[in-house]
Amino acid sequence: MIALGIDPGIATTGYGVVREEKTGQLTALAYGVILTPKTASLPERLQQLRSELKGLLAEWQPQICAVEELFFASNVKTAITVGQARGVILLTIADAGLSVGEYTPLQVKQAISGYGQADKKQMQEMVRMLLNLRTIPKPDDAADALAIAITHIQMRRYNALG
Repeated sequence: MIALGIDPGIATTGYGVVREEKTGQLTALAYGVILTPKTASLPERLQQLRSELKGLLAEWQPQICAVEELFFASNVKTAITVGQARGVILLTIADAGLSVGEYTPLQVKQAISGYGQADKKQMQEMVRMLLNLRTIPKPDDAADALAIAITHIQMRRYNALG
């Protein structure tokens, strides 16, 4: 099974593609970021985000997808634009005929590290270990997206038990 994890943003959207083998082993197939230029208008940035996400969906053909939920931000303008990016991401995934899991940062931290207050360094090291990578994935948004994909895989395993 292939999972696509997304860490939404308007300037930088992280993505991570993780395959779960029949043995339960997790493998990172791809990760990176979608960058949109600050000089472009918001509609142009959202179009670019949709276009590049459609490309990822076509290339990797995931069976499951997960997106980080928007958490309260002190900067309302940033929260609104990230919310708009999330909307485009959710719509693009739905248009591809896929369901989507949504997880808060707390849920991701608990699933990956077992500790809801884990810091970024702890999370990145756990992602590296869970995916058997030689180095911590960079940039941070890509590592976060891999963590979201892993969380969705683990939640599906847990839900299948009960």
